[in-house]
Amino acid sequence: MARIHLHLLSDSTGETLEMIAKAALAQFDEADVQRHFWPMVRSKQHIDRIVPDIAGSPGLVLFTLVNPDTRARLEEHCLTLGLPAVPVLDAVTEALEAHLGQEAHGRPGRQHSMDAAYFARVEAIQYTIAHDDGIGHEDWEEADILLAGVSRSSKTPTSIYLANRGYKVANIPLVVESPPPRALFTLRRPLVVGLTTAPDRLIQIRRNRLLTIADGQESDYVDADRVAAEVRFARRLFADNDWPVIDVTRRSIEETAAAIIRLLGERDAREALPERMGPV
Repeated sequence: MARIHLHLLSDSTGETLEMIAKAALAQFDEADVQRHFWPMVRSKQHIDRIVPDIAGSPGLVLFTLVNPDTRARLEEHCLTLGLPAVPVLDAVTEALEAHLGQEAHGRPGRQHSMDAAYFARVEAIQYTIAHDDGIGHEDWEEADILLAGVSRSSKTPTSIYLANRGYKVANIPLVVESPPPRALFTLRRPLVVGLTTAPDRLIQIRRNRLLTIADGQESDYVDADRVAAEVRFARRLFADNDWPVIDVTRRSIEETAAAIIRLLGERDAREALPERMGPV
């Protein structure tokens, strides 16, 4: 298979462009792609310095450049070299301009500006780290989401992912011999979500975990009957409290997080409905 060169040019950190390229490449099997990454490209002079490298490894050029002079220079060079140059955000930006009835500002890296949302995200990450693994139940009412599940049901990585999206998340491991604190059953603000998984998958994950521990000896932690009992205990607790449940057996962290965000949105919409309807 011939190697394809993919040149990514951004006038900011390039994080958005990288994610778009990664998502698109995931649609192709065994694509042999050599990526060339060029962030913080904000002048025609910078474009001129990059072009010899592009010419040396000709391929597809993807860019997110909002300055008209800079992007025009890149497009001129690509036209001369006979290379396709794709402005990956143009279609979305144009659609939003038409829908909103206003022109885009064209500010490089604007999505990374340190606005209120940025600081809220930082606060969410700090809260989530401080309330991992059942810690700080006195402050659970401040959370947006609380995840409950047996050990190794992906609570922590899902919490961190959601925190990076701006949600304050606490999580608690469910242990048969150790009842959860009463605070778990009196929460009003957070959405409590139960995470569950197939026992055989859970045993596999736990065995991999044990391999990282010094002695690595198996115990009740991976005993089939014991694990099955843990999962039943958690599912019964979820059902008794009418908490939504997500089976993470075949879900990625991103898919689990997306399902949780959808549940939160649906709950908030239900709670806001009487207010929108007004008094009856």
